[in-house]
Amino acid sequence: MAATTPRRLLARLLSILILAWVLWAAGLVWFAAGLPTTVTDPSRRTDAVVVLTGGTGRLRQGFELLEQDRAQELFVSGVGRGVKVDELLRIDQIAPPELACCVVLGYKADDTRGNALETAVWMQTQGFSSLRLVTATYHMPRSLLEFRAAMPRTEILPHPVFSRNFRQVDWWQWPGSTILLAKEYNKYLLAWVRSRLLDRAP
Repeated sequence: MAATTPRRLLARLLSILILAWVLWAAGLVWFAAGLPTTVTDPSRRTDAVVVLTGGTGRLRQGFELLEQDRAQELFVSGVGRGVKVDELLRIDQIAPPELACCVVLGYKADDTRGNALETAVWMQTQGFSSLRLVTATYHMPRSLLEFRAAMPRTEILPHPVFSRNFRQVDWWQWPGSTILLAKEYNKYLLAWVRSRLLDRAP
């Protein structure tokens, strides 16, 4: 009897691990299916456009929205220290230099939660109540989670950027896209758990 106990424990542990993996995989599929496929109300004007650095095409999209008068100001969060507005305009090579007057850079954020907190402070100082959030489509769910937690009274319109390097439709056929999506899903889960814990904190 005693000899079978370790086997039973091992079998239970294996069953738990398999169940956990199945739930995680199902969640990943759900996460991928929920990624935005279109831009929400693209012609609507908001007080600000907020761009999160770190991905291809995000900054250019932000400049285009500002040039199209979709907002009063453009806030770029997560910029490397020492980088100036005119440098970003030169890197983009499309945005006219006249936009420099309406671009504000944030240097304090190191991650998505930092982006949200940094933006919340800036939005409050400006007296703004609505923003269009520009980031990669796979990064949007976690960004919205963090931004809505930091600014519950602010209207946030998601504006996903669709990178050619990320295969959103058939992601499971592309190892790079699968790994990227799995990493982002794990980060989303951690952010979700943290937000639930903070909500329950006294």
